[in-house]
Amino acid sequence: MKVLLVDDEVRMVTALSRGLVADGFTVDVVHDGVSALTASAGAGYDAIVLDIMLPGLSGYDVLKRLRGRDDHTPVLVLSAKDGDYDLADALDLGADDYLVKPFSYVVLVARLRALSRRGREQATSAVVVGELALDSARRTVQRSGTRVELTPREFRLLEYLMRADGAVVSKLDLLERVFDADPDTHPNVVEVYVGYLRRKLGRDSVVTVRGGGYRIGAG
Repeated sequence: MKVLLVDDEVRMVTALSRGLVADGFTVDVVHDGVSALTASAGAGYDAIVLDIMLPGLSGYDVLKRLRGRDDHTPVLVLSAKDGDYDLADALDLGADDYLVKPFSYVVLVARLRALSRRGREQATSAVVVGELALDSARRTVQRSGTRVELTPREFRLLEYLMRADGAVVSKLDLLERVFDADPDTHPNVVEVYVGYLRRKLGRDSVVTVRGGGYRIGAG
């Protein structure tokens, strides 16, 4: 697994790099946002570990520019901030996961491997259910031929439901597979994001199965 580490805490990121290399990762390290954008261009990384507080361009700015140039490399954000709004901002800008400093090395490695697995699962690109068409390679969603813009988290939720092929998916499964739930994650976050999808794609796009969870609808 090829990883780009972006952090200006030189001692910390050097130690992290050594640990990842010892665990079989291929690792490149940069210390600012501009260098991150340069290093990531066409480099084929499996994941980027990105600090928010960087000199020059912040991690938020790096995320915006990566997604703006249609680079969908999985990004794991690191931050000393642990507020809900910081987490929400990172996810809505395109982050795939989030860890608060100080973090467990074991947890970081597990999250990176989970991102890698998720990327492989998305290798089969297109899926169509009723009037909904999703392409994970291009990160696009269409309803009746009209493109609909989704946030990265909304996209992941919709894709997971669509790839379930009509099966009912439990809230717990969605929390674990889409929201990377930890003990502090409120279960209602699933209902909130289901509501977002229904507003953008139609009320019949996601069906609530009482006592079971959710399944994809006709769109």
